[in-house]
Amino acid sequence: MRIGIFTETYTPYISGLVTSELMLKKALEKKGHEVYVVTANLTSSKYEYDEKERVLRIPGIPTGIYDSRLTSIYPIKAINKIKSWDLDVIHSQTEFAIGTFARLFAKQYNIPIVHTYHTMYEDYVHYITRGHFDKSSKKLLEYLTKFYCDRTINELIVPTKKAYDLFKKKYNVERNIHIIPTGIEVERFYKEKIDPKKISKLKKQYNISRRDFVAVFVGRIAEEKNIPFLINITQDLIKNRPNFKLLIIGDGPDKEAYEKMSKEKGCEKNIIFTGKVPWDDIPIYYQLGTVFISASQSETQGLTIIEAMAASLPALCIDDESFRDTVVDDLNGFLFKDETSCKEIINKIMDDKKLLTSLQNGARNSAELHSSKYFAEKVLDVYKLAINNRKPGYKEKITNFFKKVFS
Repeated sequence: MRIGIFTETYTPYISGLVTSELMLKKALEKKGHEVYVVTANLTSSKYEYDEKERVLRIPGIPTGIYDSRLTSIYPIKAINKIKSWDLDVIHSQTEFAIGTFARLFAKQYNIPIVHTYHTMYEDYVHYITRGHFDKSSKKLLEYLTKFYCDRTINELIVPTKKAYDLFKKKYNVERNIHIIPTGIEVERFYKEKIDPKKISKLKKQYNISRRDFVAVFVGRIAEEKNIPFLINITQDLIKNRPNFKLLIIGDGPDKEAYEKMSKEKGCEKNIIFTGKVPWDDIPIYYQLGTVFISASQSETQGLTIIEAMAASLPALCIDDESFRDTVVDDLNGFLFKDETSCKEIINKIMDDKKLLTSLQNGARNSAELHSSKYFAEKVLDVYKLAINNRKPGYKEKITNFFKKVFS
């Protein structure tokens, strides 16, 4: 099968979405399929095609939001190249410019299109509105989401029941929706795959000792990730647990503000901000931790939790629907409801080494269920469904008409 993945972001950009796309591409290629990628060019204002990796990069205008670029919704110079791939199916990973291009191209050349909804956009509306026109903005968002995720595609994939319920219960979408949790290449996060010398070097760099109990957060440092929650519990815990440390891995628009907050609360020595970390080095950084922690309620799935579990880190997460299918109390981690229950759970684990070991083993075993191999198999089933249910295009209708007339 020849598959075209259309996405706004791809390597070298680092995000959960990019990880998902890379894992899917690799897993599909291992099964013998040809996978092509159409994405924005983040480093140049030229059209570039990597023949070996089958990646076409389209130039765009810098948006001022990280390294993102706004491309044309119909880049004419890319048409002939994409036509030459003779795609069987298009898999859209975005609702923006390149996502629009995917839909226009699919419509023009009658190629079935599958879309994966990755982001709970309602949690990000405040970035644009700053509290103004909130109701009308969410109504507009609902209309646009339905347009991109219902009316202009053949099949829809969501990673969690939380996203499924958004479409079914809130947006009243009647179409068939496939819940497929995103898979990862779990093996690259296994502790035995990591060079111990590299772990020791990083521990020395960040002043992490053997006695330290380190809670790791990996993600974008921004308002919707609820970082102040993590800073607050650290401030309280270190009063009686001076060996507790919070390791925040990643970058974002609010990093400086949260560094300042840590100093104001007097816990800056126990909170480590690493800044942006290369994607290839992320597995090493997980090995600096004892547990993984997240208070974010804006996730559709949270791939970092699965990565952490593969690295044998129990997951401590806020009780949100995104995490309930992944985190099981006393097996691979715990769900907490507020700061008080979160601190109680951490204290419990810090006092019970047998519990910690049990949770570590449970986390590793749980991660196996999210292998990219099984993820790819489920996505392939959706591709086949989209292809089989594809309606004939105009040219096919004409051809079929004459076949009937002259048969």
